[in-house]
Amino acid sequence: MRRVVLLAVLALAGCGEARQDADEPSGEFKVEVVEASFPETQHVAERAELKVTVRNGESEERLRNVAVTVETKPRGEDAALAFGRNVRGAGLSSAGRPIWVLDEGPAGSDTSSVNTWSAGELFPGQEKELVWKVVPAKAGTYEISYRVSPGLAGKARPAAGRTSGTFTVVIEDEPVPARVNDDGEVERGGEPPGGEL
Repeated sequence: MRRVVLLAVLALAGCGEARQDADEPSGEFKVEVVEASFPETQHVAERAELKVTVRNGESEERLRNVAVTVETKPRGEDAALAFGRNVRGAGLSSAGRPIWVLDEGPAGSDTSSVNTWSAGELFPGQEKELVWKVVPAKAGTYEISYRVSPGLAGKARPAAGRTSGTFTVVIEDEPVPARVNDDGEVERGGEPPGGEL
């Protein structure tokens, strides 16, 4: 009897959670990317930031859940991952391998999708910047794309405009030169005194 009551309580508790795609309107809405940046040259183990600023453009109504999807160009027919690629091979528990390690995603923007984040509610003309703090983990040349949508479920579609983009990024294996200055602070980049580390 106690088990039945416990299951009923758990079922009722789950009913109070609203789906992220609940009440998503259908149709086209003017949402756009205002600005985006990601360093074109990066170094393994040196932090980098992907920044995407989105705006509710000419829409006359608020957009309840603007979504931003980030994908690294896959190889062949592999599924696209946000900051990694699939690696095929026997004995792998997971095929996904990071190119960038996601250190910190945009605050409060997690969704049920592994490559889509929510910018939340945007009123007409309102902008919001999303920032991903990443650490490059694998040297090479990669393409990483981003796109914005006025909703998470696919019923709300973006109108024509700047809704996506791509960066070609070179990750170099050699670390950035670093030295400790006279104040005891670490300085990165440039040649250290004497041309040596």
